[in-house]
Amino acid sequence: MTGDEKHSPAAHSTLDALWVLYDRVLDVHPGNVDAPDRDRFLLSKGHGPMAYYAVLAAKGFFPVELLHGFGAYDSPLGHHPDRLLVPGAEIGSGSLGHGLPLAVGTALGLRAQGLTGPAVWVLIGDAEFDEGSNHEAVAFAGAYGLDRLHTLVIDNSSATHGWSGGIAARFAGEGWSTATVDGRDHEQLYRAFTAPHPGRPHVVVARTEPKYS
Repeated sequence: MTGDEKHSPAAHSTLDALWVLYDRVLDVHPGNVDAPDRDRFLLSKGHGPMAYYAVLAAKGFFPVELLHGFGAYDSPLGHHPDRLLVPGAEIGSGSLGHGLPLAVGTALGLRAQGLTGPAVWVLIGDAEFDEGSNHEAVAFAGAYGLDRLHTLVIDNSSATHGWSGGIAARFAGEGWSTATVDGRDHEQLYRAFTAPHPGRPHVVVARTEPKYS
C-alpha cells in the first residue's frame, strides 16, 4: 500500500477479485481501451481505489511510478477514480449506489447497438445495498435478461443490515444466475467469473474477512 489511502479495508478486500478479473477474464488492455468491442469494467466501490490502481498499473494502463503519489494534490490518482484522468477507468465513482445502475445502462446500450460480444462487469460493496437504486437495477436487469451483465459483490460484512438467505438470494429472486465464493481463492473466483449463464445476468458474491476484523 502506497500513497495516502484513507480506506485501506476497502482496497484490501477487492485486490484478489480484481486481479483474477484483469489477469484471466476481462478482454480489456491498454491497446483496446477505446475499442467498441472491449469488455467494460466499472468500479462502483470507488472509495479505497488503491488496489484498482495497482492492478491497472501492473497491467500497463499507466506507469507504476504514479502509484507512489496516490492521493497527492497533483496526482491523477485521486481518492475516487476519475475517468478523465485514469487510463482504463470507465466511470468516475465513489457515490454509493451509482455503479450498478450505470452498468445496467451500459449493458442495455451495448445491446441496443447490436454489440453482443462485450461483457459488462461492475464491482460493488455489500454496503451499497443500503441504497435503493441498486435494488431497482437488480430487478430491471433480471427482467430484461441482460446476460452480458456481471456484478461482483465484495462482501466484507460492512452493510448496515443483511438479507434473508444472503446477498445472492436477493439477485436470485430477480432471475439472476448466482455464485458465492471465497474472495481470496483465485480458482474459486475464476470458476465463478466464467460460469455459463445463458439468458440471465450473473452475480458473484466474494466473501472476505470482515471489515473490522
